[in-house]
Amino acid sequence: MDSVSGFKSARSSFQKDSPTRKDDDEVRIPGNVRLMYLANEGDVDGIRELIKEAEESGGAIDVNYADVHGRTALHVAACQGYVVTVKFLVENGALLGPIDRMGNTPLDNAIHYRKLDVIELFEKYGAKAPMPTMQVKNIYQVPEYEICRSELDFTNSSIITKGTFRIATWRGIQVAVKTLGDEVFANEEKVMAFRDELTLFQKMRHPNVVQFLGAVTQSSPMMIITEYLPMGDLGNFLKTNGPIKPSMVVRFALDIARGMNYLHKHKPEAIIHRDLEPSNILLDDSRHLKVADFDGSRSLLMTKSSKTMREDTPPMFEDASCRYVAPEVFKNAEYDTKADVFSFALILQVMIERCSPFSEKHSYEVPRCYAEGQRPPFRASRSLYTCGLRRLIEDCWHEVPSKRPTFELIIERLLLIQRRIVSSEVLPSNCFQCLLDFWLSDDGSDSSSRNSSR
Repeated sequence: MDSVSGFKSARSSFQKDSPTRKDDDEVRIPGNVRLMYLANEGDVDGIRELIKEAEESGGAIDVNYADVHGRTALHVAACQGYVVTVKFLVENGALLGPIDRMGNTPLDNAIHYRKLDVIELFEKYGAKAPMPTMQVKNIYQVPEYEICRSELDFTNSSIITKGTFRIATWRGIQVAVKTLGDEVFANEEKVMAFRDELTLFQKMRHPNVVQFLGAVTQSSPMMIITEYLPMGDLGNFLKTNGPIKPSMVVRFALDIARGMNYLHKHKPEAIIHRDLEPSNILLDDSRHLKVADFDGSRSLLMTKSSKTMREDTPPMFEDASCRYVAPEVFKNAEYDTKADVFSFALILQVMIERCSPFSEKHSYEVPRCYAEGQRPPFRASRSLYTCGLRRLIEDCWHEVPSKRPTFELIIERLLLIQRRIVSSEVLPSNCFQCLLDFWLSDDGSDSSSRNSSR
């Protein structure tokens, strides 16, 4: 990839051997080699003079001359980030797409050395970088998680989970397959990040996280393969089933919290889901929940140097996901694991209310409501928010992210609520009513002054 190092020796040689006196016996450096040197120096005036001299002597300078490594002057100028030089060469006939011995075009060199102004210039001229791939050069480099496309049988396949996954048969079992779009591989950095995430997913093992089985990366289209859960997602479960008891709400909430706690406490980097919502939570055969769809298109790894993240561009969400996005993510501000805690609060409330947050509003309006401090109203019976559930929800969607509890603390509070609910089922009704009044008063759910009840 390095088109620069080879010119350091050439530069010293050029300076040493450059003609300082007119001598018929002096060795003169060919014009094309001088062009490469001048491009490395970013000397536009020198290149212009070189071309002029050649024309006056009846010759010509080939601006597309390639050295023994296949590198042209445009490759060299792109590596160095010389915008004016690149522009001059292109306007004087330099081709945009010559490929050197390493398989790189001038644009590839500019991308590798992060010469953003040169990249922008190339794009204006219509140059396009080839789609980066994850293909390896020999069989020994094939990752352990690799699944051969021919092993996947899509006969009688059907679409599941928001239309992003399909059912397939793999080695005798049914699996869920997600086909990845080209946007995941828009540049080399995204490909490298996706490769790192696949390696990470391969190591994940938790009963409340959907199991990653492998991926197709050595052929196109690329795919992610996970376990298939035929019971569907939580959103569909809430639509097709009647009201669920507080005890089941808490059990479901514990499943989600345990899965998210595993992701957030992952070492060395925490994993932020950022798209936690009912259709991304699946039910297994025993009616336990598993967190899903945290692949490369959604998950974000916290960097080692920072405990917060921020998107380069405002994130895009599907209509349903908009209702569960944290305000700091919507505002394109810095965010951390507490963004998932905000989404969890809304899911917990939805399981009780049995309707989407701000269901009377259009999806695109909801994130702005959150950003303005509004929260979905509590309309369900007070008894369904028993034993501190409402207080937990309000704490989890707190306007200040740092004041939201971690999932570790959420699990502790849910276990306490679960014990209270179990105790209430065995106590005499009059005793239970006394305790209920105490708990409702204690968790502050009667207070109308809390801004989260707006």
